[in-house]
Amino acid sequence: MTISYEDFEKVDIRIGKILKAEDFPEARKPAYKLTIDFGALGIKMSSAQITNYKKEELAGKQVIAVVNFPKKQIAGFMSEVLTLGVPDKEGKIILLRPDKDVELGARMF
Repeated sequence: MTISYEDFEKVDIRIGKILKAEDFPEARKPAYKLTIDFGALGIKMSSAQITNYKKEELAGKQVIAVVNFPKKQIAGFMSEVLTLGVPDKEGKIILLRPDKDVELGARMF
């Protein structure tokens, strides 16, 4: 399916920095609760199936996330943004992130 550039512009993808990652044992699939700082857009919460990372190594990492999807309730937790990643050969999710630190809240285009 081909989309127009105008369709792409509707998806608001921003840079955030993970402040903390917490266990999320209530989730059906292994996941963490992430607290992410998006600068002027504020602090947002996300559920992410990235348990192949250690919680301690996630704090301070910049990530890329969709910030304009509707909030989604996951096992009693309100996920406000979709943190983006891709699966490796083994199916583990690898976070999408800039290779250099950039301004928090910067929009991807």
